[in-house]
Amino acid sequence: MTETINEFTTAFYQMHIDAGAKMVPFAGYDMPVSYPLGVKKEHLHTREKVGLFDVSHMGQVKLIGENAKKALESLVPVDIIDLPLMKQRYALFTNDKGGVLDDLMVTNIGNDSLLLVVNAGCKQADFAHLQNTIGNECEVKVLEDYALLALQGPQAGEVLAALAPESREMTFMTAKVLMIDGIDCFATRSGYSGEDGFEISVHNDQAQQLAKCLLAHEAVEWIGLGARDSLRLEAGLSLYGHELDTEHSPVESSLVWALSKVRRSDGSRAGGYPGAMTVMNHIDAGVAQKIVGLQPEGRAPVRDGVEIVDDDDNVVGKVTSGGFGPTTGKPIVIARIESAASDGTKKLFAIVREKKLAVEVVKLPFVKTNYYRG
Repeated sequence: MTETINEFTTAFYQMHIDAGAKMVPFAGYDMPVSYPLGVKKEHLHTREKVGLFDVSHMGQVKLIGENAKKALESLVPVDIIDLPLMKQRYALFTNDKGGVLDDLMVTNIGNDSLLLVVNAGCKQADFAHLQNTIGNECEVKVLEDYALLALQGPQAGEVLAALAPESREMTFMTAKVLMIDGIDCFATRSGYSGEDGFEISVHNDQAQQLAKCLLAHEAVEWIGLGARDSLRLEAGLSLYGHELDTEHSPVESSLVWALSKVRRSDGSRAGGYPGAMTVMNHIDAGVAQKIVGLQPEGRAPVRDGVEIVDDDDNVVGKVTSGGFGPTTGKPIVIARIESAASDGTKKLFAIVREKKLAVEVVKLPFVKTNYYRG
């Protein structure tokens, strides 16, 4: 990571420039939003072949020490203590009100250590949160000198196996140390596209060599942040600051599946994290709002922040993420709406340019996910 006058850049900055990327400021970094292929074709290429994403702006941090698991579990409503070796789990930092500070991925990498990957826009606050709350129970080691690449798409397994045959054994949400073209890498079989794929952590000094090695395969193309967002939207995946924020609990964001049973009110390690009483009450008693998928009529785009109303013009919610689905060929929407309006029995409308556009509640995701489970 190097610093320019206004923005940080990743280890791949020059490669992006050489590839003709359109660079934009994002979370303090100069990042590629698209390449000459264009967002739509980049999106479809990832669905059909393999996309390579620079996600080095995200935060990588190790928690080291015999108390690391127990310490992290005091900050998240998730089972960390029993997380098996080389397995990964989705987690959420909560605040005292039960709201979400950030969502993250946690991997048990062995030797009393955990590897966390957190969102770019929240990472400095996350690092401080970890240091201030559990820094006296374990070492909080930020990996400043490491890059992160995401290799995503139906042919990702084939591409990586040709370079690192041992990656074939990996299934969704597992991890492995790999040797790729003589480079030590740490990979998880995960991602943010709804497709099979890997996230690969590599030291900055060898990052470009790794990227060139992956791009040498004819199926692999650089993909920018624009397509990364449309891919995750089709896959129905939450984005911090949109579906997740400090004002709503994970339950109000339809993430009950992510809250480990052992940490719920009837679990053996119930509570014990910030806002636990609120979160457990929301699980047990239900919530007034939830996150749903909406399918608008026609082809008019429905953007973030648009109000959702019922037949009587009562506001029942708001769009959290809206855009066009290149795979579906239609506008697609994720919204936070009143639970009572989410069962599909009420007529709902999005207010677009002061006009009512009919929307239908649909089950997420908008496209079938293709995670490799063996």
